[in-house]
Amino acid sequence: MAASQEHISESTPMGARLVDGGATFRVWAPRAEHVYVALDGADGYTPRPEDELVKNAGTGHWTGFFPGVSDGDKYRFKVLGPGGSGLRRDPRARELELFEYPPRCDGIVRPVDSYPWHDQDYRPPRLKDLIVYQFHVGVFSARDEAGHDIRPYRVAKFLDAMERIEYLADLGINALQPLPLVEFHGEWSLGYNGTDIYSPEMDYCVGPADIGPYLNRLNSLLAKKGFPPLGPNDVGGQVEQLKAFVDVCHLYGIAVIPDVVYNHAGGGFDSQSMDHFDLPAFPNDQNNLYFSGAGYAGGRVFAFDRPEVRQFLIDNASMFLQEYHTDGLRFDEVSVIEDHDGGGSLCSDMTQTLHYIKPSAVLIAEYWNSPREKAVRQPPAGMGFDLGYADGLRNALRGMLAEASGGRPQT
Repeated sequence: MAASQEHISESTPMGARLVDGGATFRVWAPRAEHVYVALDGADGYTPRPEDELVKNAGTGHWTGFFPGVSDGDKYRFKVLGPGGSGLRRDPRARELELFEYPPRCDGIVRPVDSYPWHDQDYRPPRLKDLIVYQFHVGVFSARDEAGHDIRPYRVAKFLDAMERIEYLADLGINALQPLPLVEFHGEWSLGYNGTDIYSPEMDYCVGPADIGPYLNRLNSLLAKKGFPPLGPNDVGGQVEQLKAFVDVCHLYGIAVIPDVVYNHAGGGFDSQSMDHFDLPAFPNDQNNLYFSGAGYAGGRVFAFDRPEVRQFLIDNASMFLQEYHTDGLRFDEVSVIEDHDGGGSLCSDMTQTLHYIKPSAVLIAEYWNSPREKAVRQPPAGMGFDLGYADGLRNALRGMLAEASGGRPQT
C-alpha cells in the first residue's frame, strides 16, 4: 500500500511540511515512475510499498503523509525512472545534514516557525533613506572568545557576523546586503553557484556542540535590548541561526536584504533533478526538468517558461520575506533572466507577488549592460522592481579614474 493521503489536498505545500502527527511530502517529478521517501538516513535504503508517494498524473506531483515524522528527521527521495534509480535530495529542503556534503547529505525536516522572534516592533527604513552595506558572510568577521581573528583558519559564520551588528549600527548603516546565503558546492564561494536554494549554506552555520560561545554573545545582544536569554535549542539548527542573525539586525535598527540568484543555478542543482534518469547527463542535456538548454556563469539557466519552475522561484523569494523576516531582496543579473523565454514575465509576476506579501519589501534589480528603466517600471510596461543597480555609474567612475591616472595601472 502506498503512502497515506491523510492531510493531503491541492493546497498541500511543496517539500516536507510538519503537520499534526507527522509530515506531508510533495515533490514535482512528472517523468518518474516511482518516488519513495527514504527516512532516517537514506544510504542503503531499500524501497518499501508504504514509502511510495502517490502520483497526480495531471500535475506530475507526488504526495504522501508519514505519521511520526518530527522536527530534525532526515530524508531523501528514492526515484525510479526509465534510465535507472537513485537517491535525490528534495530541491525544497529547508535544511541539509550539517557537513555531510552533497550528494550524500540528506534533507532535514524543519518547521516554518522554528525561532522565537523579537522583532515585532521593527520598521525598516524608507527606500530613499537606505544606507546599504554589502558583505560576504564567509570572510566578513570571525573572532574567538579572546578576540583573536580566526578567519585564516575557517569560514566565518552567520553568528560571527552578528557580533559586528553594533559596530555597523554605530557607523550609520541601516541595511545589510549579504551575498547569497544558500547552499553551494564546496566550502568557499561567493555564493552565486547555489545548488540548494531553500537551505542555508551549511558552512556558515555551527553544530550543536559549538553553539555555546555564540549563544552567550547572542544573549548579551538580546539583554541590551531588554529581552530574556535563549537556550541551545532555540538556535541549534541552521535555519534558526540565520533567523537569529536577521532578528538581531532588526533589534539594532538594520534591515536585511539578501542577494538571491534566479538567473541560473550551480551545476550541482542539475544532478538532483527528480526525473533525470530518462534524460542525458549534464551538461549536454537540453531538456532538464528545471533548466533550459542555456548556460550562464558556469551553471544552468532556469526554464522560466515552465509554470512549476516559476512557482519554485517565486516560492523561494517568498520564503525569505515570510519565514526569515527579510526586508527585501537583491536579484542577481535580472538582465540575464529577461533575455530568456518567460523571464520578463516571471520578474513581473514575482515582484507583484512579493509586494502583495510584504508591501514594505524593497526589491532591487541588478541590471547590467542595459538601461535599467524597464526593471523599475511597473507592469505591464516594466518588471516592477523598486531599485535598479546599473553599471553606468561604475563604468563612468572607472573611466574617470583611468583618465586621471594618465593610463597608469589601477590599484
